[in-house]
Amino acid sequence: MSDASILVSTSPGERRVALWRDGALQAAFIERPARPDGVGDIHIGRIATRVPALSGAFVALEGGVSGFLPDAQGAEGLTEGTFLPLRVTRAAQGGKGPRLAGTGLPKDLPREGPPRLLRRGPDAALRLAASHPGILVSSDHAVEAARLRQVLGADRVRLLPHPAFDEAVEAAFEQLGSPEVPLPGGGRLLIHPTPALTALDVDTGAAAGRDSGAHRGVNAAALAEAVRQIRLRHLAGPILLDLAGGSAKSRAALLPALRSAAGADPLLRVVGLTGLGLMEMVRTRTHPPLHEVLGHPPCPLTHGLAALRRAAREANARPGAALALRGHPRVLAALRDLPGTLEDFSALAAHPISLSSDPALAPGEEVIEDALPRAR
Repeated sequence: MSDASILVSTSPGERRVALWRDGALQAAFIERPARPDGVGDIHIGRIATRVPALSGAFVALEGGVSGFLPDAQGAEGLTEGTFLPLRVTRAAQGGKGPRLAGTGLPKDLPREGPPRLLRRGPDAALRLAASHPGILVSSDHAVEAARLRQVLGADRVRLLPHPAFDEAVEAAFEQLGSPEVPLPGGGRLLIHPTPALTALDVDTGAAAGRDSGAHRGVNAAALAEAVRQIRLRHLAGPILLDLAGGSAKSRAALLPALRSAAGADPLLRVVGLTGLGLMEMVRTRTHPPLHEVLGHPPCPLTHGLAALRRAAREANARPGAALALRGHPRVLAALRDLPGTLEDFSALAAHPISLSSDPALAPGEEVIEDALPRAR
């Protein structure tokens, strides 16, 4: 897969979107359409509580959701109880509600209650298509391809007769769920998100016993890979990178290279070197970080959706087969609780999938098997 392409892989309950270029993953999104992150959505909201200490106001949105509107984005001068149109500029994440803006919106939007959603913002495939207008969008799902063609035009969207992700793309997405990323020269980059910040650590591994040149090479490779992983995983807020060894002076000498690598990401800013010799960065929060989408470690829903993805491939390979998914009760409950997920499977297979509870199977140990023999 040498040409640049926006790839849309659709499976029951989930949509994975990749920008693949020059044999590598350049952008990655994992979406659960029944629970969109909301970035770009336009709402009618109600000013619920003004908070001068935070220079803004909390806003009541549809469904009991509370967002925050800064004074600089339209809250200044508004009184509690005021209704107004608002756009979501940052998804709910880290236990905090969505960030809102009341500026730059169309003039013809309503301004009366109750709080409600007016329109959805673009999803990942449409955002990537807008920012890369010359790249073809390829989907492996007829309904998804038809939806994209309505917006992008028939010439821009290709329906694939095979899965959108080949082994290389699947492996790249699998890597994004791991806290360890291999580096050239035998080292590795360790990624540790916390509620307060994200810590990245460079481990030289096999290069530790070699000459200093190999050691410096691992650090140099880590700079570009750290920036790439920050972008792919949608890491944001304070970020600290701890290189392997080296004096404060030698680490400071690498700051220009880090700034050069970070220049391709408009959300990322290199702050400098801390007193402990850590490279400090900060990235604007927009979409939820990947570890929150997947769970850290992966949550029951993530395991269940991965199992349904395997089952969908099995159903495609064996038309007419009746399949069952056997797994831990928490995994099955998570699938039942995600609206439309099991219906999505029924739409692509000859039979609905049976769910079989097995408390002996830990999340991640789900089994796909024939349903009919177990029903006798």
